[in-house]
Amino acid sequence: MRSPIHRRDLLRLGAGLLAGAALSSAVPLAGEARRDQKGRLSSRPHLPAPGQPPTGLVPLQLDGSDRDGALYVPTSYRHDTPVPLILSLHGAGGSGRRGLRRLQAHADATGFLVLVPDAREATWDVVRAGVFGPDVAFLDRALDLVYNRYNVDPARIVAEGFSDGASYALCIGLVNGDLFSRVIAFSPGFVTEGSRRGKPRVYVSHGVADRVLPIDLCSRRIVKNLRGDEYDVRYTEFEGGHEIPPEIAREAVAWMAARG
Repeated sequence: MRSPIHRRDLLRLGAGLLAGAALSSAVPLAGEARRDQKGRLSSRPHLPAPGQPPTGLVPLQLDGSDRDGALYVPTSYRHDTPVPLILSLHGAGGSGRRGLRRLQAHADATGFLVLVPDAREATWDVVRAGVFGPDVAFLDRALDLVYNRYNVDPARIVAEGFSDGASYALCIGLVNGDLFSRVIAFSPGFVTEGSRRGKPRVYVSHGVADRVLPIDLCSRRIVKNLRGDEYDVRYTEFEGGHEIPPEIAREAVAWMAARG
């Protein structure tokens, strides 16, 4: 059965409330209640406004609320050279700025931009409600802001995330595979099977001792299904729990930066 596990079911499982044969009826099918919400992003990279924009941590300031986000621009950025962009998505209860910690040093070393938006609520719409919603519109606005100011390489735009953010990176990345060339998912829980575009390359990592999102029910199933759908998947398992070890982050960044 090709049904990804919804995070709510995984939490119940972790609490011992789901077991054995009950799983097949408790887990929602990938496309249920999701097909009417396509999750398509309309924003596309283009020639930015002239002039050298700011570097460092640049607040988005899109709606004046505490749930906003930021763009990280290495000091090496030069306006005449297209650079890669990572759309980095935080886990449940987190924030974009907190999630930036895992990528900032790598961004400084390799020169890519990191967009770290906040979900409209504690986690992303598909994870929370089962359908795409206001987070898609907010991501479009955030991407527009970046493209208007910065010279982004259209061939090197990456969706990345951890935990709920990893699930959302897979969902939004595969639906918008004509925008994202690669997707990085650290310890994802599920991926929807809605209408997909393009064939982005995918990196997945997961700890074999993960008790939050168990590996057998999550990444092992996700990777099997993606490979069955002929996606190019790099998959790494590691000894550990629900985390991103430094060596895994380095491996993912090296994979992202590799050409071909």
